Amino acid sequence: MRDSAPAPAHRTEAVEIFGGDGPVVLTCEHATERLPAPWRWPEADQRLVGTHWAYDLGAADLTYDLQRRLSCAAVLSRFSRLLVDPNRPEGAETLFRDVADGEPVRFNLDLDAEERERRLAGYYRPYHAAADEVVEASSAPIVFSVHTFTPVYEGTKRWMEIGVLYDTHEAISLELGRALRDAGFHVAYNEPWSGKEGLIYSVDRHARSHGREPIEIEVRQDLAVQAEFRWRLVDAIAGWLRER
Repeated sequence: MRDSAPAPAHRTEAVEIFGGDGPVVLTCEHATERLPAPWRWPEADQRLVGTHWAYDLGAADLTYDLQRRLSCAAVLSRFSRLLVDPNRPEGAETLFRDVADGEPVRFNLDLDAEERERRLAGYYRPYHAAADEVVEASSAPIVFSVHTFTPVYEGTKRWMEIGVLYDTHEAISLELGRALRDAGFHVAYNEPWSGKEGLIYSVDRHARSHGREPIEIEVRQDLAVQAEFRWRLVDAIAGWLRER
């Protein structure tokens, strides 16, 4: 059962949705590198395909594993973050990223207002509308966002296996972090990015809108792509939720 993705309850061009009444609503903003038709990667951007610039490696598989284990609702994107990034507010400079590894992202150079609106209206806003609808319909007290990060950044190895990100909801995030450390994981808070710098935009937006608590985890990508590591992590998260 863990070797393939479950069948979603609903799927559109922008999002796939899973039903459930578990203790959290899962979101995965960077689930795929899929570039919907009629868009195509320019030859110069082929270097980005299959990399973290296009999506969060292992994040979708971890979300699927959690959804099955917790029998909870889940919302996953169906478009590359390079088309438009649903984990950024509409006015963010990196909503349409035009530089990666110091080189231009040709796909996003010189976008006019019409093209920006096309992507926002077709993908970004439908993703957030779906997340908002799922959270509103659920009684789960937690909105839980799943992301992954690269094991090496600018030549420096990252020691942590899991980052727990938060802004104002510190207590529940520290609680999860302690549980994961007790389960044997190397955990850091607000690493490799900080929730206090607006980098948990999506989960924070939807949790706050409905009076829920937001949590975002970042899992190191070389580990997130390993099924055994994901299962250990799913067991630890499920145990923490069960004992709360």
